[in-house]
Amino acid sequence: MNGLLITFEGIEGSGKSTQIELLKTRLKDLNLPVSVTRQPGGTRIGESIRKILLDPKHTAMHARAELLLYAADRAQHVAEVVQPELDADRICLCDRFADSTTAYQGAGRAIENEDIQWLHRFAMQGCMPDLTLLLDLPEKTGLSRVAKAGNPDRIESEALEFHQRVRASFLKIAELEAERVKVVDGMQSVEAVAEAIWAHVSPVVERVR
Repeated sequence: MNGLLITFEGIEGSGKSTQIELLKTRLKDLNLPVSVTRQPGGTRIGESIRKILLDPKHTAMHARAELLLYAADRAQHVAEVVQPELDADRICLCDRFADSTTAYQGAGRAIENEDIQWLHRFAMQGCMPDLTLLLDLPEKTGLSRVAKAGNPDRIESEALEFHQRVRASFLKIAELEAERVKVVDGMQSVEAVAEAIWAHVSPVVERVR
């Protein structure tokens, strides 16, 4: 088989982490080589960048500085983890990727899309997801889940209007790139979401086995 990059996107509290673990288990049960990683993070350098980005104390961080930190994390992550996994013909499941930057720093922070797309090209060097699963649900529902979990990070603590812009951007990306990005209703039960995800993943996996 060839390597596959499957990314999970969505607003805060959309259930990405839970669904990634369920999909990993399902793929392993089929004896398929699979790994899980995340952005920001996924590498020693990336985890240090993640701490800076999500620390609630860093309220003075400028939007452009935030964007550049995400790009630095992605460049390291692609070079050290994602591309090697794909070269080894593995399925790489990634919790957030470039679409999150387009949504959060583009729509959320109102940074020009042209600048963001240039950074994507520079950081990713052509490494693009084969499939993106967008777990969608109302902003208030997602933030309520975050609040119940406690200790929201710097991004989770943003105002509702910020998260509304982010969600709208995700849905716009899905509209423009419908072949790659599949929207899954995150308001369903965990089991129903997992089945909806598998309906999108299984054909992609079959094509490369």
